[in-house]
Amino acid sequence: MRAFLGLALALLLVGPLATLNASDQSQWPTPLASKPPDQISGPLSGGTGDHTKYDALKQPFTSGPEVTKACLSCHTETGKHFMKNIHWTWEYRNPDTGQMLGKKHLINNFCTNARGNEGMCAQCHAGYGWKDESFDFTDETNIDCLVCHETTGTYYKTPNSEGSPACSIMFEGKPPIDYNLVAQSVNLPQRANCGTCHFYGGGGDNVKHGDLSSALTNPPRELDVHMDAQGLNFACTACHVTKSHVWAGSRYRVIANDEQGTGKPGQRRDVATCESCHGNEPHPVDSLAAFKRNDHISSIACQTCHIPEFARGGVATETDWDWRTAGKTRNGEGYHEHGYTQGNGEERYTYKSIKGTFTYGENLVPLYRWFDGQMDYTTIDTKFDITKPVAINDFTGSREDPRSRIWPFKKMTTWMPADMGNGTLVYNHLWGEDEDSYWGNYDMGRSIAHGMKQFNLPYSGEYGFVETFSYWPITHMVAPKEEALACSDCHAENGRLDGVTGIYMPGRDHNVWVDTIGIIAVIGTLFVILGHALIRFFSSMKTKQGQH
Repeated sequence: MRAFLGLALALLLVGPLATLNASDQSQWPTPLASKPPDQISGPLSGGTGDHTKYDALKQPFTSGPEVTKACLSCHTETGKHFMKNIHWTWEYRNPDTGQMLGKKHLINNFCTNARGNEGMCAQCHAGYGWKDESFDFTDETNIDCLVCHETTGTYYKTPNSEGSPACSIMFEGKPPIDYNLVAQSVNLPQRANCGTCHFYGGGGDNVKHGDLSSALTNPPRELDVHMDAQGLNFACTACHVTKSHVWAGSRYRVIANDEQGTGKPGQRRDVATCESCHGNEPHPVDSLAAFKRNDHISSIACQTCHIPEFARGGVATETDWDWRTAGKTRNGEGYHEHGYTQGNGEERYTYKSIKGTFTYGENLVPLYRWFDGQMDYTTIDTKFDITKPVAINDFTGSREDPRSRIWPFKKMTTWMPADMGNGTLVYNHLWGEDEDSYWGNYDMGRSIAHGMKQFNLPYSGEYGFVETFSYWPITHMVAPKEEALACSDCHAENGRLDGVTGIYMPGRDHNVWVDTIGIIAVIGTLFVILGHALIRFFSSMKTKQGQH
C-alpha cells in the first residue's frame, strides 16, 4: 500500500531533480567579462547623468569625506535620508519585541561583538572614522558614498584604528586610492558593492550567511537565476528596492509569508519577498502537478524548493567555530593553518591563533523548520543556563500560525566565551593598540574584563566557554527551476522535511486509514482525468463526423 501510494504520487507530481557535477562547479565563479553588462536595479535602473562631466567631481580629492561633501553639494537631501538607514545607525528597535538590535548592540557567534571593536568591525560601516563611542552620527560628511556607488573595483576600506601589529599587517601594501577616478565612476549599487561587506561578514568569504559569497559577483545561471550575469543580471537592489536610501528586507523582521503578493502596479517597495514579484500562484496551472505546487505556497516558502543547497558556487561556509582553541602561539607569535580546499581551489584557514578552529562545508542541505518571520536574539543582558547550549538568535513558528511557512536555514554552532558567574555572554575586547586587546596578547580573561568594564557591565571575573548556535534564513542562490526539489525529496521516509512537525505528509508519515483514503483519492483523480480526456476525445470525433 505504501509503495503504491508513493508510486501514484510520483506519477502525478514528481519531477526530475538534476544535480551539478564537479566540472560545473569548477567553473564558479565565472571569469569577469572585459566589460560586464549593466546590472538591473529594479525601478531605479538606468542613470540620468554622467558623473565624469560634473565639475564638483573634477576637483582634486585626497580623502573619502571630501568626495562625500562634493556628492552632497548636488544630492542635498541624501544625507538626511541615509542617516535613517540601518547601514548607518547599526541599530534597529523591533516594534514587536521591543528589543534594541543591530550590530551596534548585538552579540554574534562569529567574531563575538562589534561594540568596543569598532576600530576593526566598522570598516563595514557605511561611514568614515567610527572607532569608539565618540563617533558623530549627525555629521553628514562622515557618510561613505563610495562604498556603495563606485564601480572601478579599486576602492577599499581599512580599519579605523591601527590595532595590534599581529593584525594591522593584513592591510599593509595596498595601492593608494585614486579618489577622482572612483568618484567619477559612481553608479547605482552593483553586486560587488553590496558584497564588499555582505559577502565577507563574519570574518571571511561566505563565512556567515552561507548563501552570500563572492561567487555571486559574476554568477552563472546554475548558481543564481536572478543574478545570472548573462541572463537577468539582477543587482541586489532589484529585490532590495529602496526609497529615500532605506532598503527593503531585514533579517531582524522577516516577512515569512507574504500574502499580499505583487503590488499595483508592479513591484512593491516595502518588502523583498518572492511573492512581491511572482505573486501567490507562481506556477502556471497547466497540470495537476502545477496545481499542487501552488497549493503548497501557503505552507512552504519558495526558498525551500528553489534553493536545494547553500554554499554553492565553489565558496565554502563556516558551520562550526571553536574559540576554546584560540590563543596558541609558536615562539610567542600567533599563526595560521590551512586545512580546507574549497570548490574553486582556494585554501581556507582551519585554525587562527586569534580566533580558534573552524569547520567548513559546501553544497549543504538546509535545516527546515516552521518560521513566522520573528527572530529572537540573546543580548548582552540575557541570562541563560550555562549548562545548556545558548541560542544567539532563535525563531518562532508553527503549523497553526498563518504567518508561518516551512523555511530553509543555515545553523551555525560556536563555542564562545561567557561570564560563567553571572550566566551572560560577554563583550570581548579584541581589537586595539592597548595591552588588553586579545588580538595581540592572547589573554582571554584580560580582554573580557576590559570589554565589560568599558561599557559598565557586571562581570563576575569567572569566564568559560558555552556552546551557542544561530540560525540564518536561506534566501539567495536560487537554482534554475529544473534543479528545484522534486516531490519525492520531501514525500519520503528520511526526506528533507523529516524534522518538520505539525503536519501529516504522505510518503513520510503512515496511517492505514489516511493512506487508504489517499490511494482512493489518487485513483479517483486519475479516473476523473482519464474520463475528462475520453469525453473530449469522443466529443471531437462526433464534431468531425457531423462536419462530414
